[in-house]
Amino acid sequence: MARRSRRHHSPAFKAKVALAAVRGDRTLAELAEHFDIHPNQVQDWKKQLIATADHVFGSGLAEAATQEQRQQPLHAKIGQLTMEKDFLAHALGHSR
Repeated sequence: MARRSRRHHSPAFKAKVALAAVRGDRTLAELAEHFDIHPNQVQDWKKQLIATADHVFGSGLAEAATQEQRQQPLHAKIGQLTMEKDFLAHALGHSR
């Protein structure tokens, strides 16, 4: 039997397989046959999903807060530059 070359699966595919395994409506062997992967791979992805599931709900909030903190000074700088531009345009007599 010829050895199959290494395949690289997308994160979406891995999530789909892992979620199907977590649901538990099929055995690992059935899922492996359905998705054409080894049963150990299904089990590994299931364990990985369960181990990191808490990051799915927690990291989004922290990331949004961090992004908001980065945006605040940038918005302030935009406002400051707009005011300076308007002041200089008015002082130089440009009506823009």
